[in-house]
Amino acid sequence: MIAETNFKPGLEGVVAAETRLSSVDGEAGELIIAGFPLEELAPNAAFEEMVYLLWHDRLPDAAELAVFRNRMAAARGLPPAALDLLRAAARDAAPAMDALRMAAGALTGGDDHEADAVRLVACFPTIVAAYRRLLNGQMPLEPRPDLGHAANYLYMLVGETPDQTRTRALETYLNTVVDHGLNASTFAARVIISTGSDMVSAVVGALGALKGPLHGGAPGPALNLVFEIGEAANAETVLRRRLEAGERLMGFGHRVYKVRDPRADVLAAAAEKLFQAGGDRALYELARAVENTALRLLEEYKPGRRLQTNVEFYTALVLHGLGLPAELFTPTFAISRAAGWTAHAFEQIAAGRIIRPQSAYTGTKTRRWTPLAAR
Repeated sequence: MIAETNFKPGLEGVVAAETRLSSVDGEAGELIIAGFPLEELAPNAAFEEMVYLLWHDRLPDAAELAVFRNRMAAARGLPPAALDLLRAAARDAAPAMDALRMAAGALTGGDDHEADAVRLVACFPTIVAAYRRLLNGQMPLEPRPDLGHAANYLYMLVGETPDQTRTRALETYLNTVVDHGLNASTFAARVIISTGSDMVSAVVGALGALKGPLHGGAPGPALNLVFEIGEAANAETVLRRRLEAGERLMGFGHRVYKVRDPRADVLAAAAEKLFQAGGDRALYELARAVENTALRLLEEYKPGRRLQTNVEFYTALVLHGLGLPAELFTPTFAISRAAGWTAHAFEQIAAGRIIRPQSAYTGTKTRRWTPLAAR
């Protein structure tokens, strides 16, 4: 029997897994990915290097990276069943996350967990890009094996080869959000794979968890706030009005980080480079002005709450700068996080134990059966 005092709502504070993949320190504002500080790894690694690191616990050498790139590129094509599902979803104008979930399930699942993991990570950009084009009445583009993971995604969306600046900006974003401790979607993936199920089922379950707005976040509204303000001179008026109305400022505050989210710093630097190269820093400068004003007013209105900039604020700016519409922000997050989900699944397989927590019964135990005619 489980004592009531052991009940932790939402499993708050309960350690349910050991992992070498990421270490999140909310008090220090620190995120370590497989031993590397995020700010050192994310702006420099190719996404394929990041995936290899998570799966193999080391960075690849040049020959290993070339082999891994080729293996990933060869797995990008979608099976006919997945394309049929995307066409049907586009006819109904289904949300992009629903389309991704449906098509991911068509990638099949079997006993070769590594092959399935490669297929999932490789195909996610193809699915998202194909669905976006179908929604716009365009034919999906075939993936290009000569392009890296990030560059190929941008190519499949618009049919143009991205330059190095755009590719690096997306790659930095994908690296930044690839893993983040035992969050809800990662936990869902580990629970499913722990039952002996397949990798595809685990990742589809994780997608279902990520779709929830309490987990997937809201980078789109964070950018909408910047657009609403329009000019730096308007920031204080608009933000005060929102705070006095009791509204939350999207892009600020995080359940884990009590100081500035380290991912925000990495993406702020990526955004600056992206907008500088694009010849228009106006939106970037406006976002920085909004951020500075918001932080000052949050301390004034909510002293001691330590509401700092989170990853959503600069996620929105980077992805918008790359030309992605807001409805692709969360699917693009999933393109990255699929690598983390599969890495956690590999860890859970190695652990070899089903995740089976207990529950505390709170109902009555004194009821007796009454025949239907007597109720």
